[in-house]
Amino acid sequence: MRISDLSRQSGVPVGTIKFYLRERLLPPGEPTGRNQALYNKNHLRRLRLIKIFTSIGELDLTSVRRLLIAAEEEHLSSIELFEVLNQVSMAGKDTAVEEDESLELARVDANRIIEASGWEIDPDAAARSHLTLALAAMRRLGCDCDPDFLDVYREAADRLARHEVSRIENDRTARIEALARNVLLHQAFAAMRQLGQQHHLSRRFGLVPANQGTADDGERS
Repeated sequence: MRISDLSRQSGVPVGTIKFYLRERLLPPGEPTGRNQALYNKNHLRRLRLIKIFTSIGELDLTSVRRLLIAAEEEHLSSIELFEVLNQVSMAGKDTAVEEDESLELARVDANRIIEASGWEIDPDAAARSHLTLALAAMRRLGCDCDPDFLDVYREAADRLARHEVSRIENDRTARIEALARNVLLHQAFAAMRQLGQQHHLSRRFGLVPANQGTADDGERS
């Protein structure tokens, strides 16, 4: 297909596609003449992946390039590849904090969560650090973060992760698409959780959505 067709099918402007080509985010097409080339379904797939990472995933192009390069490095294991995704996803979100009692207790809590799940995790894993900071912030705000409360999230996370990993194949194309699927599932799960909260908030506090009228809401939980 021509670059205009590639733009139409992907929804990415021609100028942006040319920029991606110059920046080597997109491989060159097959030359057909001076300043002309043909593109195929692999270019279309790559454009859609880039669009997912930059829009839904909210990643900058530097992070997208790092992900795409990592996915094509055959010596990287799937664990290492997903660690790259975790690192770029959390870049700029972990702010430096001073050592205090909350942070130290949060490290203990994070380690307990990992050990209770039987997870074998690198000490320097980006997600371990992010979990620690989140738990420390919860402590400072006086939010629920006791073991019984957190165990529900730990068990749910383990079940979801096991289900997701069972779908991952190890060839190059599948690895790249697994990264994109991970980004999309993260957003989809967040949306489903918000929908569930809306439902249970209305049941607990007697708030009936406008489109449900006065229909019987059933037994409240």
